[in-house]
Amino acid sequence: MVSSQTLSADSSRALPVMRGEAALAVIIVINSLGVLLMLRSGSGISAISSVPYAFSLVLPFFTLGTWTYLFQGALILSLMILRKKLVIPYLFSFVVGFFFGKMLDLHQLWTDQLPVNLPLRVLYFALSYFLICFGIALSNRCKMPIIPTDLFPRELAAITGWPYARIKVSFDLICLGTTAVMTLVFLGRLDGLGIGTVLAAATMGKAIAWIGGWMDRYVTFTSILDPAK
Repeated sequence: MVSSQTLSADSSRALPVMRGEAALAVIIVINSLGVLLMLRSGSGISAISSVPYAFSLVLPFFTLGTWTYLFQGALILSLMILRKKLVIPYLFSFVVGFFFGKMLDLHQLWTDQLPVNLPLRVLYFALSYFLICFGIALSNRCKMPIIPTDLFPRELAAITGWPYARIKVSFDLICLGTTAVMTLVFLGRLDGLGIGTVLAAATMGKAIAWIGGWMDRYVTFTSILDPAK
């Protein structure tokens, strides 16, 4: 009897509230670091970052960060063309993507200097996997704009009425295919894709859901863009 009352009290207690703006700053820092640590591990790069990475190799006059927000800008523009109107929240998403790209360049200044051996590669991959999963779970809850590469499949599903899962998988496959073709044709080798890319694509969805469920038990979020305020 006491235990059921305790459970009831626990379930009804108010959760701590975290500012979405602070969460967004954390997301930009840790997700950009996660992308580069996965790359440093030698196990490949995430699908949504693979196209800017390929461009940075084939056309190195721009950095990875610059190619990232140019790619994200193209995604935002395509969504507005499909909507046939200017969508202000999309512009906020591009701003988030811009800072994400800048953080990639800042992190790359020191991650490129990290030592590399087999145990460290495993460590880098494990850290990158956790950081990316945690960051995405956080971004899904912070009530702030998300980066365009995450926004694009969600909004395309809303525009077309097609299932999100089908669009997400197709988008990732197109990104990976584009990366494979660009690096093979222009560099003569397959670059940026590896076992980590496949493992991430196959398992990250469940890991993100698990981390998100854990977050929901301990914290909730509010922000200046929260319509419930």
